[in-house]
Amino acid sequence: QVQLVESGGGLVQAGGSLRLSCAASGRTFSRDAMGWFRQAPGKEREFVAGVRRSGTSTYYADSVKGRFTISRDNAKNTVYLQMNSLKPEDTAIYYCAASTYCSGSCSKNEYDYWGQGTQVTVSS
Repeated sequence: QVQLVESGGGLVQAGGSLRLSCAASGRTFSRDAMGWFRQAPGKEREFVAGVRRSGTSTYYADSVKGRFTISRDNAKNTVYLQMNSLKPEDTAIYYCAASTYCSGSCSKNEYDYWGQGTQVTVSS
């Protein structure tokens, strides 16, 4: 069983930055691929960024490439999402997810544990 707890969300003006954190517990963190997803009101949950178990490879949605950076610290059992140059369209609930059996670029259905989410609101 994996428990994921996100933090770091909030209200920020367009062009600003936020850093989300996701603390994991319950199993060996380094064995899991990790990802960030987001869900805006009335929309489906969408992939934002992913990182391999080792942290050597990262993956991004086209909409956030060059602005967001995913990273992980396996010693702290934590994955991060640094978000720069935020836009109003980035407003959503952001969810951390873990895949216990996919090692690389995982589809949404391959993530088997999810956090409760943290709200990010970007004002124009």
